[in-house]
Amino acid sequence: VEGIRTLLPRKIEPTVSGLAKEIEEVLGAFLRGQLMVMVALGIIYAVGLWLVGLDLAFIIGMIAGVLSIVPYLGTVVGIVAALIAALFQFQDVFHPLMVMIVFAVGQSLEGMVLTPRLVGDRVGLHPVTVIFAVLAGGQLFGFLGILLALPVASALNVLVRHLHQEYTNSSLYKDDTVEPGPE
Repeated sequence: VEGIRTLLPRKIEPTVSGLAKEIEEVLGAFLRGQLMVMVALGIIYAVGLWLVGLDLAFIIGMIAGVLSIVPYLGTVVGIVAALIAALFQFQDVFHPLMVMIVFAVGQSLEGMVLTPRLVGDRVGLHPVTVIFAVLAGGQLFGFLGILLALPVASALNVLVRHLHQEYTNSSLYKDDTVEPGPE
């Protein structure tokens, strides 16, 4: 990093270094927020499966929570494992249906509450922006877009804030002279 910094023109080095530091802080906050979402999902799944009566509720819930770092992987693995466990343990249709409800509730909470609040607030993005970024990333770049949507949106947010600040401090913005128009 120091080698790259020394290659920057002296005039822009403080600005680029400041922006890089701010982006690094935002990405660190993103990772901390994502870890909190993983833990929260693990707890939601574990408690939900425990309420259903599943013997392996804690293990399956926590594994599903940890794997949720990759979108939908935790849900898919958790549903499959919990359905298999429910079928072997209860041998009826009611309990697997309840397992599906637990994961549907968990996914709904994750998409509408946990990620926008725990990740979006930490990186300075509005909850609607978080949802839009993930949807746009997935639509444009598929699975990789979903994975990278929030870190990229967070970094772009830092850059846009900087550009806005530069513009509002510029003479173009602050110029009070009014040119006479055609009469």
